[in-house]
Amino acid sequence: MSNLPEPILNLINAFQRLPGIGPKTASRLTFFLLRGSDDLPEKLAESLRSLRSATHLCTECFNITLADREYCEICADPARDAGILCVVEEPLDVMMLERIDAFRGRYHVLHGVLSPIEGIGPDDIRLKPLFERVKAGNVTEIILATNPSMEGDATALYIKQQLASIPVRITRLARGLPVGSDLEFADHNTLLRALAGRQDMS
Repeated sequence: MSNLPEPILNLINAFQRLPGIGPKTASRLTFFLLRGSDDLPEKLAESLRSLRSATHLCTECFNITLADREYCEICADPARDAGILCVVEEPLDVMMLERIDAFRGRYHVLHGVLSPIEGIGPDDIRLKPLFERVKAGNVTEIILATNPSMEGDATALYIKQQLASIPVRITRLARGLPVGSDLEFADHNTLLRALAGRQDMS
């Protein structure tokens, strides 16, 4: 691709820095924008420019909100239960949980997980503000909704240990078999978690 003009190469290289996009996809996206006769490239450029300038982090939960707001819509909503905090890794997790329209508490976004291998420690994610929120005394339950990965589990365990002396209920999202799946296709860990998290039939 070295014979391509520099602006095209620059955009291909920029696309490749995005998660899940390889050289082929980056090239397809670039040439799609190049061929387009409408104003999509201009709209895309404007959206990218305003992505940082028009947004910032909520001062309460660290979810993404508009730059002219101190709190996000969820934290500013008096109908949401401030006593129940759902701890997630990223703002995208908030969006996914809100989509099911079943949780009426509030959130705390860590912006990462503990990962000693990558040099990410407790001071590198939003753990201190979480502990301060809990120690303020208004929280009755913390739902640990970090991903079911080694790093997510380690982060959840660390949070539980740090809050051991505080009288707050700490729960973890249930794990098990997805609806419509067959036992024969489930992996070892999924079966173990499904068995351990079994419930009474009423």
